[in-house]
Amino acid sequence: MKGYKGFEKGLVCRGKQYTENTVFEEKTAEICKSGMHFCENPFDVLDHYGFVNDSAELNEFAEVEALDKVKTYDSKKFATKKLKIGAKIGISGLVKAFVDFTMKKVDFENSVATNTGDYSVATNTGDYSVATNTGYKSAATNTGYKSAATNTGDYSVATNTGDYSAATNTGDYSVATNTGNYSVATNTGSWSAATNTGYKSAATNTGDYSVATNTGSWSAATNTGYKSAATNTGYKSAATNTGSWSAATNTGSWSAATNTGYKSAATNTGYKSAATNTGDYSAATNTGSWSAATVEGKESFAIATGIESKVKGKLGCYIAVAEWEETEDGYKLVGFKSHKVDGKTIKPDTFYRLKNGKFEKVED
Repeated sequence: MKGYKGFEKGLVCRGKQYTENTVFEEKTAEICKSGMHFCENPFDVLDHYGFVNDSAELNEFAEVEALDKVKTYDSKKFATKKLKIGAKIGISGLVKAFVDFTMKKVDFENSVATNTGDYSVATNTGDYSVATNTGYKSAATNTGYKSAATNTGDYSVATNTGDYSAATNTGDYSVATNTGNYSVATNTGSWSAATNTGYKSAATNTGDYSVATNTGSWSAATNTGYKSAATNTGYKSAATNTGSWSAATNTGSWSAATNTGYKSAATNTGYKSAATNTGDYSAATNTGSWSAATVEGKESFAIATGIESKVKGKLGCYIAVAEWEETEDGYKLVGFKSHKVDGKTIKPDTFYRLKNGKFEKVED
């Protein structure tokens, strides 16, 4: 039986160290007691390991295969004595697994609406349905759950309002939208928008000038193209951009916003969050408490204004952090200070906070 498993950073699960492409064995297997656990449905993995943990670090995921009998009490979580850990798949790989799993659940034989011409509309109101358009300026819509709406042409719209749905556009100027839970909206073309309002959802854009937005919890919005925006308003969410001139924003708690392109911005307003930039000329900003802002590119800024927050940067970058004092009436802002990471006063790759008006090293 094949499935998916979540891990803490470093492929660690409940204190046990795992490695890729390796078989592990235990003496017994009982749900929530012993053995190694996994999920067949990739969406169910998020019940145990969200995209980020409580320390705002990205969790890791891998494909697995049970090589012995499995036990389960709800057909969602499985335990086995012998488990093969495959390769790590990352958030993008897990999103692909969402799509593949959803498409397998769709009943392609009993309810299909298809248009191959332009200016067309394909609509399904029943469950287990498929609406497909290959022409441009088309619309494919599903209101039932376990449905798939797909457009391969330009100027298209694919919409799902039910659960366990997938809306996909491969053409330019397209919109894929899901309002139900356990949904996936994906665009591979430019100037596209993928939006999810339900939880445990994924909105992904690989094209340029794209927007991927999640308002629900346990969600992931990812852009690999430049001039893109990935936004999450729910907690325990991840917004990631690998292209340049991009913005990744989280307003919920326990969230992670990450940019690897230059001239990018990663922003968190919730507490216990992490904003990280690895590109040059970038800014990582946290306004929530107990959060971390990190920059690794040249000429970049790491800013943390929340209570008990910390910042770090590469040599030549600037860090800025606020200091708060707890009083009978709550917390009071007593200082805000910035400094260049010069290798002397401020060391590179080292977290700092402000205490008594001075920078103080903090353990990672």
